[in-house]
Order: sequence, then structure tokens, then C-alpha cells
Amino acid sequence: MSMDNTVKFTVPKETSEAEVKETLSVVYTSLQEKGYNPITQIVGYLLSGDPAFIPRHNNARSLIGKIERDKIIEEMVKGYLATNRS
Repeated sequence: MSMDNTVKFTVPKETSEAEVKETLSVVYTSLQEKGYNPITQIVGYLLSGDPAFIPRHNNARSLIGKIERDKIIEEMVKGYLATNRS
């Protein structure tokens, strides 16, 4: 395949937007409660895939592991663009 062609990326629709939001909320709160910077820890997880960035506190590691990282990123980008487009 030529490097000039754009490949279409699709994400399976198995996880709802509400599930992603709820999971991120639990993870964020769990990270805060354990004294971590939630933003940097979530970014570390999303970039590396290493679940060690997320604590087991409140079952956060298990919850976030059930959602594909690309789905989390997709929802975050949609949310960002929805609130920041002029």
C-alpha cells in the first residue's frame, strides 16, 4: 500500500460514551484519592498501555482495562472538540 493513501480507522461500537465517561470519572477520582496527578497518570496509561499507571483502588485498573484505549482516546477527542470548536 502506498504511503500517499489515507487509511480509514474505525472503532468498534461495543462501549458506549456513557461507559467511557463513567470509567474515566472513577479512575480520575481513584488517582486523586491515592495522591497521583490524574491527568499525567491517564496519559501515561493511554500512551503505554501499561496498567501500572492506574491504581487498583476502587477497582479502577480493572474498569479501565475493560475499555479499548482507542475508544477512550476517541471519546476524549470528541469531547474536547465539542467544547472547543469555534
